[in-house]
Amino acid sequence: MDITVTFRHTEPIESLKAYAEDKLSKIRKYLDSPAEAHVVLTVEKFRHQADVMLSVNGTLVKAVEETGDMYSAIDQVMDKIEKQVKRHLSKIRNHRPENPKSEDRFETEEADDSSAFAGEEPLIEVEKMIAKPMDPEEAAMQLSLLGQDFLVFRNANSREINVIYKRGDGNLGLIEPVN
Repeated sequence: MDITVTFRHTEPIESLKAYAEDKLSKIRKYLDSPAEAHVVLTVEKFRHQADVMLSVNGTLVKAVEETGDMYSAIDQVMDKIEKQVKRHLSKIRNHRPENPKSEDRFETEEADDSSAFAGEEPLIEVEKMIAKPMDPEEAAMQLSLLGQDFLVFRNANSREINVIYKRGDGNLGLIEPVN
């Protein structure tokens, strides 16, 4: 972890710098990638302020704390930074896909599908929809807009249910019922 400590309105004190670096190095246990930290320690009359900016994988974590003692300001700001880093990492973990489990699930679904064709009855899922009346040209336009492989519609001219679909050669096909 790359740590820089800056002093404002006060002389650089090596013990404060070492204390801040020590506190920041404890956050390293949460991080698995390199991070940059910039600490600004400011003294204005009786106010001691610690400002920490931590860059983790392009995410900026920032906290400021002001007390009457610089050591307590560093402690409190590090508590805030640690809390924010934990929250950030938990969000990443919660949104990360679990690859091994999802691959296993996919393999078991394939096995279930192959057993369905080995003599068992396949499961039929029923989906209800409204077949809107439109011309075949309008249906072709809707098909391209929706980005689907087929569209069921009611032909405005014949009032029959038709299906328009994308063929393998890139053209469209139209299925019309015959009476």
